[in-house]
Parts: sequence; structure tokens; C-alpha cells
Amino acid sequence: MRILLDNCTPYPLGRHLTSHEVKHCAELGWARLTNGLLLAAAEQDGFELMITCDQSLGYQQNLQDRKIAILVLGIQHWPKLKLFTDQVAEAVSSMQPGEYREMLMQ
Repeated sequence: MRILLDNCTPYPLGRHLTSHEVKHCAELGWARLTNGLLLAAAEQDGFELMITCDQSLGYQQNLQDRKIAILVLGIQHWPKLKLFTDQVAEAVSSMQPGEYREMLMQ
């Protein structure tokens, strides 16, 4: 699966999704794209899933006709997030096209 990590998602997460092709939006020159433009660019470039820590994305964007799946993480701080990498990998493997899912981590 082609996965895009958005700007607020820690780079190291990609190393824990080894069975997927993972890119960070900064690697692609997309760091300045706003959410709607970023989602459109990701879909156009063939990404199947975007992982974000932006918990307001679902309220700010109309996601109804999106083909890309979106996984929203409840933690952005890497030292805490790395404790949940197995759960993130499991969620990634079960995501369906166009699905929107929020992971609450505590």
C-alpha cells in the first residue's frame, strides 16, 4: 500500500510500516499544501492512505467522495506514539479505500 504521512506525522513512524511504501509529504515537496490540496495531490499521485495527527481534518474537509483512506492518530509526539506502532500497523492493514478512522491512544 502507498502511504503518505502528512506534515504533522512524525517521520520515524514510516520505519514501522515496512511492508508498505511510505513517503512523508515534505519528501515530495508538499509540506505547504493545505489539507484539501494535500488530499487531492495524494489521490492523484496514487496514494491509498494518508496518516495524519490533525484531529480536525474530518471536520474541515468534505471526505465523502475521497478514494484515499485517512487514519487520524491521537498522538503526535514521537516518544509517546512509538509505543503504539503495532496498533498503527494493524489499523493500516485493515483500512479500506475512502475509509476515515480515528485512533484514540492513551
